[in-house]
Formats: sequence, structure tokens, C-alpha cells
Amino acid sequence: MSGNQRMQFIKVLAISTLLLLVMACGNNPTDRTVSGAGIGAGAGVGAALLGAPLLPAIVVGGAVGAAAGALTSDKK
Repeated sequence: MSGNQRMQFIKVLAISTLLLLVMACGNNPTDRTVSGAGIGAGAGVGAALLGAPLLPAIVVGGAVGAAAGALTSDKK
């Protein structure tokens, strides 16, 4: 990984971490969708650490997380 790629990765990791810290699962579908997208994008960053391409991992992780959040219910 070159120096430029490393800096870009660190920036994305920092932003993802901040997003995860400020988001919380909510009681309505919109809140769950947004928090799910953030968690999924964070998981995509984790996949990138294991060798997956960074941008596609974040996009796919965010999309899957958003879908999971939108499709879940707050009822147990």
C-alpha cells in the first residue's frame, strides 16, 4: 500500500468510526436504515483490511446494512 493509499484509508476509517459513534439504532425505519448503512460501511472497511477493494466493499456493506435496517422491526 502506497503512502497516498494509506492516508486515504486512514481518512475513510476515521470517518466510518465517527459515523458509527454518532449513530444509534432507532425506533423508526429511517433511523434503522441510516444506522444500518453506517454499520455496513464500517464492515466494508473491515473487509478492505482483509484485502477487498475499499470503495466496492464500503458501497456493498452500506447497501446491505441499509437494507437490513429498513427491513427490520423494532418489535420483538
